[in-house]
Amino acid sequence: MPTIVVTGGAGFIGSHIAEECAKEGHSVLIIDNLDDYYPPETKRRNLEAVLRTGDVRFVHGDVTNLEFLKTILRKDVEYVFHEAAYPGVQSSIRNPLKSTQVNVFGTLCVLQASLETNVKRVINASSSSVYGDVKCLPMKETESAHPISPYGASKLGAEHYCRLFYEINGLPTVSLRYFTVYGPRMRPDLAIATFFSRALRNEEIAIFGDGKRTRDFTNVEDVVRANMRLMRTSEADGKVMNIGSGKGISIDSLASSIREIAHSNSEIKHYGSQKGDVEHTLADISLAKELIEYEARVELERGLRGYMGWLEAKRCANGFGVSGAEMSK
Repeated sequence: MPTIVVTGGAGFIGSHIAEECAKEGHSVLIIDNLDDYYPPETKRRNLEAVLRTGDVRFVHGDVTNLEFLKTILRKDVEYVFHEAAYPGVQSSIRNPLKSTQVNVFGTLCVLQASLETNVKRVINASSSSVYGDVKCLPMKETESAHPISPYGASKLGAEHYCRLFYEINGLPTVSLRYFTVYGPRMRPDLAIATFFSRALRNEEIAIFGDGKRTRDFTNVEDVVRANMRLMRTSEADGKVMNIGSGKGISIDSLASSIREIAHSNSEIKHYGSQKGDVEHTLADISLAKELIEYEARVELERGLRGYMGWLEAKRCANGFGVSGAEMSK
């Protein structure tokens, strides 16, 4: 079995990819700097769960350190899942320098180290944020990208470097444009996590904007499945692909569904829009279906109920009850 490196492997999506690789019998090396964008304790808990699944090791380090990466990406490393990033549209507006440093320069360092150590393929995590506000839906990879946030711009820059390393240097790369990923271990600042947190406390659910914006929410199980298939095919090398559900839902409808699932009395209120937020996202997933036989299997309602179940299990493991009031503690 090949050795796998997962950058950002203590985070939400990265930890799920690392766990699946370990379950398949691969030797997995996680690189993460445990950045305090959200509590490092959460990432350490993610690590603990993954380290129990098989041959998994963790190295504390930063993807912007090229020399460090070259010592880690040894000759026996075949695949790199590059999930490390400084995430978030609003955080990138507040700190565009860090967003660019981590997401662009960090990706460049990963690519250069992978090239020098003969890595077989780099799978780069990109984002639907690269598109910006498009006039036609669903969003297609052939659509001209016009990001409206530093985060989107940084992810587009990283994509271009991946393409260049493939075209100029022959390093196989693939960039996956994720559409609003959710599920167990998701970041606490993401909409679904925030809405559940508020609903379970019967507190006000705040929506920025009129609630009519729509999003294509993608379950992390589907994202992991797409990543794993890229170890088994070269058909997507040099490409960018959308990874979404292919279905949209308004933010108002999402909040209402979460309130119902949580048996909540929370009031939904609307506030002013935030800069950098696009109006709509919806993935055209036909290219991923063609190249890697991708399909979104987890319907949103099932995924939301699964996330609720994970929250309940998490609270029980910590010695709390499972009622909304108890889960809020």
